[in-house]
Amino acid sequence: MGKQTELLQGTLDLLILRTLELQPLHGVGIADRVAQATKGVFVIGPGSLFPALHRLADRGWIEGEWSELATGRRAKFYSITPAGRKRLIEEKRNWNRVSIAVNQVLAEES
Repeated sequence: MGKQTELLQGTLDLLILRTLELQPLHGVGIADRVAQATKGVFVIGPGSLFPALHRLADRGWIEGEWSELATGRRAKFYSITPAGRKRLIEEKRNWNRVSIAVNQVLAEES
């Protein structure tokens, strides 16, 4: 597993929306998927994850529904809404623009 990195502001929303675009998941499942997809570079703790989930739900980009896990425990499963899909497209576009700009600055010779 690689070195963990702090998430840039706004990046967490993008990662959550992208993860939920693939399939509905509960909170721990979202965190596990992000850690897996980033090979451990981004590990999202509950202190960051759950406020982000509430914020995204308040904005109408995701919705949660209580369901029972195979273990018998109840968990809230989140899914992306049509408004969330639209927001994800915007966030991807913005991320690409920011990424290109940062790479241009890093590539400049001094």
